Amino acid sequence: MSHQAHGDARFGLGEPRGPDFLPAPPAPAWPQGGDPFRVPAPPAPWTRQDDPGGPGGSGPNRRGPGRAVVVAVVAGLLAGGAAGAAAGRLTGDRAAAAPIARSTAGPVNGGAGDLSDVAARVQPSVVSVEIRSARSRGTGSGFVIDRGGHVLTNAHVVEGAGEVTVVLADRRRLGARVVGADPANDLAVLAIPAGDSPPPLTFGRSADVRVGDPVLALGSPLGLQGTVTSGIVSALSREVSLGDSGRRSALQTDASINPGNSGGPLVNARGEVVGVNTAIARGQVGGIGFAIPADRAVDGAQRLIR
Repeated sequence: MSHQAHGDARFGLGEPRGPDFLPAPPAPAWPQGGDPFRVPAPPAPWTRQDDPGGPGGSGPNRRGPGRAVVVAVVAGLLAGGAAGAAAGRLTGDRAAAAPIARSTAGPVNGGAGDLSDVAARVQPSVVSVEIRSARSRGTGSGFVIDRGGHVLTNAHVVEGAGEVTVVLADRRRLGARVVGADPANDLAVLAIPAGDSPPPLTFGRSADVRVGDPVLALGSPLGLQGTVTSGIVSALSREVSLGDSGRRSALQTDASINPGNSGGPLVNARGEVVGVNTAIARGQVGGIGFAIPADRAVDGAQRLIR
C-alpha cells in the first residue's frame, strides 16, 4: 500500500500527543479458485522487524520522535498496483442520485443492552468488496447508503482496482463500478444495480456521538463476511493522519477492527452509522481503531455522487 508509516508506540506526558503507529499487514491474497471466506494463518511476525522503515530499520519511511500522530490504513488490501483514483474522479456513468438518510433522534441514551437486534437489522446492508487487478486481489467492506444503489467504502480499498465485485449478505455477487474516489478523505463510492441493492443504512450525526456510547463494527475482517464486533466510542475528534490528507479528526473505538474491516460501518445502539472504519493502531498498543466521522462521510459521499 502507498499509505504506510512507521514508528514505535510512544506516549507523551507533557504536550498531548498520540502514539505513532505501524501499518497493519496486508490481507492475504486468496489463491486462484480458493475460498475467500477461509482464514489463512497470518504471517509471522505480525509486524516485520526486517522492514527498512520498521522499528528496527533505518529506511526512508522511518519516523522519529516528535512527529505528528500517524495512522496506518486497516486493510492494506492491494499489494502494489497503480495509484488510487484522484479525488472526485468518475468512472463510467453515474447511478441515479438518491438522498442519504440522516437521523434526527439525538444522542443515544442508556447502556449497551442487547445489541443483537441492531446487528440483525444492519447486517443485510453491509457488503464485502472484492478487488481484483493485474497484480493482486483483496477484500474490504462497505455499506449501502441510498436507494440508488450507492455503496460507501474507503478509497484505499479500491486503490488500483481493475475489477470490483460487491458480495451481499445473502452471498449474491454483483459487479460494481467506482463512481468516484477521494483519497484525501479516504472515501470512495461504488454503484451496484439499484434493483438488487439492499436497503440503505441511516447516518447519525457527529454532534450526537458521546464518549462511552456503545457501538458495533461490521464488515469482512480477513475475508470473514458478516463479522460483528462490539465496543464503545473511546474518544471524539482524535487527531490522526489518514489517507493523503495529513492530520484529520477521527472517532476512536475499542471495537475490534482488523484488515478487511476497511470501509465498513461503525453503528450506534440504534443502528445508525456514526463512522466509517478506516484504520487501526499498530505496535505496543491494542484495541484502538479509528473511523471517519459520520458528518464528514456523508458530505464526502454526496460530493462524489454529484
